[in-house]
Parts: sequence; structure tokens; C-alpha cells
Amino acid sequence: MVTTPLLARATALLAEGKVVGVPTDTVYGLATHLSAQQELFDVKGRPPEKVIAVLVGSMPDALELAVFPPVARELADAHWPGPLTLVLSSRNSTMDNGPKTVGLRMPDHPLALELLNLCGPLAVTSANRSGDSPAHSHLQARDIFGDRIELYLPGVCPGGVASTVVEALANRDLKVLRPGPISL
Repeated sequence: MVTTPLLARATALLAEGKVVGVPTDTVYGLATHLSAQQELFDVKGRPPEKVIAVLVGSMPDALELAVFPPVARELADAHWPGPLTLVLSSRNSTMDNGPKTVGLRMPDHPLALELLNLCGPLAVTSANRSGDSPAHSHLQARDIFGDRIELYLPGVCPGGVASTVVEALANRDLKVLRPGPISL
């Protein structure tokens, strides 16, 4: 069980632009505020052309960040919270350092949702060095990153498979960019 002081510490670290480990319903993640995404690239050794998804805790948060054509809203209503990332037109093209799209997901994990409801949307990527297999628990993530991450929220990720990623842009056919737990 995660205590309120632990969530308060996570919230404070995120406000400082730090990276925090967080369990999700798919794989263990590394999270930061949207304005501090460079930290995630640095910690993971991730190539700058690979964008980072944004986790949201509510549909109103998602609607502030992206344009939802009807088919995207149907997918979100059917599969959120859950292991589906929707690539949508961004309402703020500077949010993700240039691209005019954003990948959004609402995780089905109580701790992740509680953190998102405290902090708002967060940039989150799997806890692994770029190209390696993702961690499935805070212990595995700690083995990979050690003290580079100040706080790992405890948890094991039940899904074990990265989310399905679907491009759902207005006036275009749906496009599966990464297969995952949800089949369309």
C-alpha cells in the first residue's frame, strides 16, 4: 500500500522536474512533467526522434491535450482506462517538442491514476534503457537505473506487455502503430 507521504514526495519531485518510477497496468514506467521530458531522454538514452506518450487521469485532461475525432472517442470510451495509446492531433504543438500529434493513454492502475489526479498529465515511458526489455516492477526498474531515479513507487505491473498504439487522426483511417494487448 502506498502512503500519502510517498505520493506527496512523488508529487514534489515531479514538480522539481525530476523523474519518478511508477507502476502501470502494462509495464513499469518512468514519469516526469511534460515540461521536463528531456530528463526521460537523458535517463533512458532514448533517441530524440522517439516521442514520449502522455498518461492522463481523466477524459477532461485528455480533451485539453488533443483533438478526439468520433472514432477516437469511441476507442477511448471502450478501452480507457486500459492498455491503449491513442495518437491524436495535439492541441499544443509545443508540448511534444514539435510534432503536431500526441500519444495519450489512461492507465488502468490505481496508483498511477492517483498520481495523475494529483499531478495532472505526465510524460511516461517504459522503465528500460532504450532498446532493452521493460521492467515489470519497481525492483527491476531500480536494478536498471539505481540512484539515477530518486523515487520508485512500489508495484508490480500485471499486464507485462506495452500498450497497443493506434493513430486515430481526423479524416484518416485508423492505423495500428504498435500491436499490444488490445486487438482492433
